[in-house]
Amino acid sequence: MEYFQRNIDKELLKWKNSKRRKPILIRGARQVGKTKAIQNLGLKFEYFLEINFEENKDIHSIFAGRLSPTEICENLSAIYNMPIIAGKTLLFFDEIQSCIPAIESLRFFYEKIPDLHLIAAGSLLEFALSYIPSFGVGRIRSMFLYPLSFDEFLMALDETKLLKLKNKADYKNPLNEAVHKKLLNYLKKFLLLGGMPEVIASYVETKDFIASRQILDDLLLTYNDDFSKYKKKVPSKRLRDIFVSTANQMGRKFVYSKTNTEANHKQIKESMDLLIQAGLIIPVIHSSANELPLGAEINYKKQKMLLLDTGLLLRLLDLDIGEIILHDEFNVINKGSIAEMFTGLEMLKYQSPLKKTQLFYWHREAKNSNAEVDYLIAKNNSIIPVEVKSGSTGKMQSLFLFIKEKKLNFGIRISTENFSYYKNIFVYPLYAVKNILNNQISF
Repeated sequence: MEYFQRNIDKELLKWKNSKRRKPILIRGARQVGKTKAIQNLGLKFEYFLEINFEENKDIHSIFAGRLSPTEICENLSAIYNMPIIAGKTLLFFDEIQSCIPAIESLRFFYEKIPDLHLIAAGSLLEFALSYIPSFGVGRIRSMFLYPLSFDEFLMALDETKLLKLKNKADYKNPLNEAVHKKLLNYLKKFLLLGGMPEVIASYVETKDFIASRQILDDLLLTYNDDFSKYKKKVPSKRLRDIFVSTANQMGRKFVYSKTNTEANHKQIKESMDLLIQAGLIIPVIHSSANELPLGAEINYKKQKMLLLDTGLLLRLLDLDIGEIILHDEFNVINKGSIAEMFTGLEMLKYQSPLKKTQLFYWHREAKNSNAEVDYLIAKNNSIIPVEVKSGSTGKMQSLFLFIKEKKLNFGIRISTENFSYYKNIFVYPLYAVKNILNNQISF
């Protein structure tokens, strides 16, 4: 499968060239491209040794007992007939969750062989780490990876000039209308496909939506099969029911009682927490947003849940792909609040991979005043409210109410409109979430 440039590549290259480095642990859901990103980095080394702990069960014995990192390297070098030389070799432990002793060994590599480039990755890592009481605090660095962003999708299609125009635009310099429409057309395709690397690779090669849809179905089956690995005490069917319920409740406060399962509230919450740990579901937590940081005033009883990928959402909802492709308006795509979900996912994908970003929203439930702001972001020591519309129309009472109540200067509306502004609202196109994070915004 062709490798597509990822935002994490720059951070990995910085790590390679750094004089002071720690072993890296790449974290993210299954099939988001962790292994490919590391293999691409391996091309920049004289030697690259990849060890897959799921495929090579015999290797587990190398990490048994109290062997030093030097002895581990000597054994691995002999078994694979590959030099392991600090500064020249990239040592890659893949599917490391299958070997707890290997995870525990990472901290000792930092202490004993700090010059060696060691990187690890795995699926369902959060579960494995829960078995390690004090996992390498200060000795291991984590990086987080998600499916492809819209910008990465454009790069995969070799639309670098179009991407450059998009990233330069703002409310003072809106895009030419023809360019805007071209980006909207690509956005529609991206919403349908999602950002899973295998799906994008298939589309880039064949331009066949049906083939891409089949890959999405295969991925959903893979995730379903994984459910049995989460915890034996949680039935796989319950996890599947909650996964599907998340898709059906997209864009609304998640209500446990609406889940199609016989489990009680505690059991549903436990299952949801597992899906969140696995990276398949991403929570958006209510914040009172009276001050920064946004996480200081949160209410876990009010959460919206996002699936990790729009393509997977559409397959779970079984929407008619033909209707969406032929329809000119974006409203037909917004079944399941996909525009809102897309925006939240994009906000995560453009953050530094060195931190795990939390998403927030604001919701007030009252008899005569039910108001909600889709997302809240912290920028330039200020809170910025963001409202998402799937089309180019729609009232913004909640946004104006929030701005007035919190005594803010402005808010942001994300829609299918071109870059613009009016009153105290900046308007950004759906495809330009990255611009919001990068641009300096002020009145």
